Amino acid sequence: MKTHFCIPVSQRRPDALGGRYVLYSVYLDGLLFCRVRYSQLHRWNEQLQRVFGSSLPPFPPKYYLAMTTSMADERRAQLEQYLQNVTADPNVLRSDVFIEFLKLAQLVLSCTQKICTEWLPTASTELEMETSNTFNITAEKAFLDIFLPNGRSVNIEILTSDSAERVLEVVSHKLRLSRELVGYFGLFLIRFYKEGSLSVVKKLADFELPYVSLRSSEVQNCKVGLRKWYLDPAFDSVLMGCRSAVELLYMQAVQDIEKEWIKPTQGQRQELEALQKENNQTKFLQLCQEVQHYGYMQLDPCHCDSPEPGCRAVLSVGNDEINCCITLPDNRTQDVVFQMSRVKCWQVTFLAFLLSSCLKKMVSEKMAKLAAENTEMQIEVPGKSKSKKYHIQQSKQKQYSSFLSRKSKIKRAEGDCVFGTIKEEDL
Repeated sequence: MKTHFCIPVSQRRPDALGGRYVLYSVYLDGLLFCRVRYSQLHRWNEQLQRVFGSSLPPFPPKYYLAMTTSMADERRAQLEQYLQNVTADPNVLRSDVFIEFLKLAQLVLSCTQKICTEWLPTASTELEMETSNTFNITAEKAFLDIFLPNGRSVNIEILTSDSAERVLEVVSHKLRLSRELVGYFGLFLIRFYKEGSLSVVKKLADFELPYVSLRSSEVQNCKVGLRKWYLDPAFDSVLMGCRSAVELLYMQAVQDIEKEWIKPTQGQRQELEALQKENNQTKFLQLCQEVQHYGYMQLDPCHCDSPEPGCRAVLSVGNDEINCCITLPDNRTQDVVFQMSRVKCWQVTFLAFLLSSCLKKMVSEKMAKLAAENTEMQIEVPGKSKSKKYHIQQSKQKQYSSFLSRKSKIKRAEGDCVFGTIKEEDL
């Protein structure tokens, strides 16, 4: 699945020789991620080609004459498409070449912003020019607060170059969370409001630098928070054997009830309050499984023109569905539910990245379930021939392929053993 990279804007800057170059603002999930030059991306593509060969998508060609405005805009769109296509393959996303380049690019952004605010306004341009070829930036030690759902925070010492994956490992170790269960949680950029409400801005990508993302965020009053990162409530059962994991699930469930993201009935609320007083976290979570919207991600309220203009809507995503609570102009409410099994594709706008991330998460969880079912079917029919097992696997794959439509596929060399037979959806 494609990562939500986009390049909505670019700027022309003067260089040391009196000429001009273009600086592209790269956004990830709707927030500024880094600023890079064409030459930097070109060298990065060459490094990726040495690892992945001709299976990579084509890189926008060089222009040897002065670019017109239309040519510059065309290149910006081509670079955006390249970033989206090259991140469609999980092998590229996990490669050192990919991760190291983006880490350094983010660090450059952090340094330029620090210079702009603490030094001279013109120095940022000098740093961009200086690092355009080398990205020679030194990481520093820093302290970062990771906020838990109960309101308290865990202060950890990190490097500014530490990725979200690394920071998650550090805070999980400090919370004594079992290493095998770390992948069920994630780091999020969360906005806190004065009246006590909050909204999840985005899920931090594994390769993203939380310290830099927090400092460079254009959204005010943001903090880095720890939440579970799965949308199928059935996965709770996997975590129940770890006390630290149960405590985290319990904290989040209590917070979600307080924020009215979870909607218990009056009877369920009374039972939950009694279990909360007893501090019986296990039974509390077991009862939550029966509560409407438990384990869902609630998005910020929005406006919609269906079933009539002037409606307000609140989307809750989870348990293989999208629940849309619509408030009509006369304040009547109406619930509309979309089952993920009927969703073929979706288009991402500049403000719907979190929703798209949740949809992709549900798709990946569905894929994992299908893989588990394939394994069970093979165990149940040990006497069948290999060709029969292969037929079962193929039929399951066809079901998943029809689950989401595919706009385009990256062409891969037939002998490319790095990519194997992975066929991710082009979202």
